[in-house]
Amino acid sequence: MGDDVDSIEFTRKDRQSYREKVRRCLDVFARMLTESKFDFERPMTGLEIEFNLIDADHDPAMRNAAVLQAIANPDFQTELGQFNIEINVPPRGLAGQSMQELEAALRASLNDAEERSRSQGAHIVMIGILPTLTADALTSESLSANARYALLNQQIFAARGEDLHIAIDGPERLSTYADTIAPEAACTSVQFHLQVSPQAYANNWNAAQSIAGVQLALGANSPFLFGKELWRETRIALFEQATDTRPAELKSQGVRPRVWFGERWINSIFDQFEENVTYFPALLPVCEEEEPAEVLARGDTPRLQELRMHNGTVYRWNRPIYDVFRGKPHLRVENRVLPAGPTVVDVLANGAFYYGLLRVLAEEDRPIWTRLSFAAAQDNFYAGARHGIDAQIYWPGLGEAPATELVLRRLLPMAYEGLDRWGVDPAVRDRLLGIIEQRCTSHLNGAEWQAKTFHQIDDDKRPLDRRDSLREMLGRYVEHMHSNEPVHTWSD
Repeated sequence: MGDDVDSIEFTRKDRQSYREKVRRCLDVFARMLTESKFDFERPMTGLEIEFNLIDADHDPAMRNAAVLQAIANPDFQTELGQFNIEINVPPRGLAGQSMQELEAALRASLNDAEERSRSQGAHIVMIGILPTLTADALTSESLSANARYALLNQQIFAARGEDLHIAIDGPERLSTYADTIAPEAACTSVQFHLQVSPQAYANNWNAAQSIAGVQLALGANSPFLFGKELWRETRIALFEQATDTRPAELKSQGVRPRVWFGERWINSIFDQFEENVTYFPALLPVCEEEEPAEVLARGDTPRLQELRMHNGTVYRWNRPIYDVFRGKPHLRVENRVLPAGPTVVDVLANGAFYYGLLRVLAEEDRPIWTRLSFAAAQDNFYAGARHGIDAQIYWPGLGEAPATELVLRRLLPMAYEGLDRWGVDPAVRDRLLGIIEQRCTSHLNGAEWQAKTFHQIDDDKRPLDRRDSLREMLGRYVEHMHSNEPVHTWSD
């Protein structure tokens, strides 16, 4: 979805041509999986982090165009909302001190970006959902000035035929309507990428699905939306509802949502691209001139742009990626489960836990997905999103247990072993996984800190408008964020 599009209206012929072209791309992709040499000998990891922009009052700052111009760094890019930006970190390996070096580089980039953003009256915040965001701030005028976003908004609402209903129950209850996809911009996340071989993709995706609930339990950082305390990772429910193309009738018929956990374990990456083509109509039916079969026949690598564009409009929490770099194709698992923040070191601790655990689970002789039903993995996912670090997670051989106990007893030792297999320096491994351990023993992650601090401020000051308490909480959050001390060490 990072590609620009030019068309503003699509005809029936456009959609028919696109459907046929996507099918041709899928056929060529199937051939490539058996014939082509994918790049995977030196597995690379990648990282994307989305941010919010706030003003001096800690309210959203609709200034991303001016901020990006001031930052003047191609690693930073626009995002859906005018109060969003994103950083794309160049791929790298995990071995040695790579993650420590990445932490230093990220902090330097963000410090420079923050300083430049101040010249535009904005500050950068790394958080799952901005607590001071209001529904009034999420309108068509708040979308970034990019034809892609306007077109996506148009197509989603053309498919629905009615406004979006956003309804989320937690400690409090939210029910509201939206006539644009702007609420999606409230969801800022971290995406971890892992380059894999075609043969290893299914195992890695299945493993990633099996631990998604645990990731959310540990990393939840989005307890507030529109002034309401909802799920500990409200971003999950909001993103699912804000991009839903189905009116109520299609939901009741069992039509699949575009934000999708999935419905089964897979045997091949082809399964997922085939599902995309079979289950989901095109949102952006833009065809390119490339004929993939001809490109492959002459010995070159096809871009399969239509297949990639379509994949970019199906929002799996663990998504397949096909890409081409320097003329060579490669495949990636994109893990989209976690929110941004609270600090750079917290993000990298989450990454270390994910990559380490994934390595062991994907290589087990008796894989976890042969002992864990897909329905149980999905239940774990929503338990982690709803309850955060208080979640109860089902795990084979242990039954249902507190997420923190599962991590400390079973999963953390696996993550240590996995990072050893990746060749991560022991000191780097111990520091990052030690943060995960302390988060479990202190029972404090980003969502818990936000909720606890907000209630303390609100009870002490009893303001007329609770948004004042949220503003003060966010101000303290930003100070701690810049310290880069992990969230479990934060005071109120």
